[in-house]
Amino acid sequence: MTPLDYITERINRNGDVNDMDTPRPLLTLTEFFSGNDFVGSIGCNLIPTPTPLEFYRFFEAIIKRPDVADVRVQVTMFDTPEWPFSDTVWVITSAAPDEVASWFPDTTRPDECSMGWTEGMTFEPYVLPEGMHPVACWWD
Repeated sequence: MTPLDYITERINRNGDVNDMDTPRPLLTLTEFFSGNDFVGSIGCNLIPTPTPLEFYRFFEAIIKRPDVADVRVQVTMFDTPEWPFSDTVWVITSAAPDEVASWFPDTTRPDECSMGWTEGMTFEPYVLPEGMHPVACWWD
């Protein structure tokens, strides 16, 4: 199975990911970035657009922090055949959103960081570790 075959199956487990009624998949860093060389699959509006490997390295450093339990990539849509698209990464942390934003280099800083799951949107099941909360890192 190719990485694209795997991710296609993975993100559509709960229904068509392009249907907003389908719970948003929350992929591990390995799931989203393994085999992903499609520039624009994340951070597409940043100039210059970082490669998936550059994003992976940022998140890899963040997940090693003692105040971070996990980092999950929300698949927003799959409207190009090359790779699914994400505009939101969830940092599961005890830190405040403004602190999380400061962990990113200026060139890749999210447009917005906010605490709590997005109201009105459903996600695949995820159990938050005690003392942690989700922080959405969103790129327009």
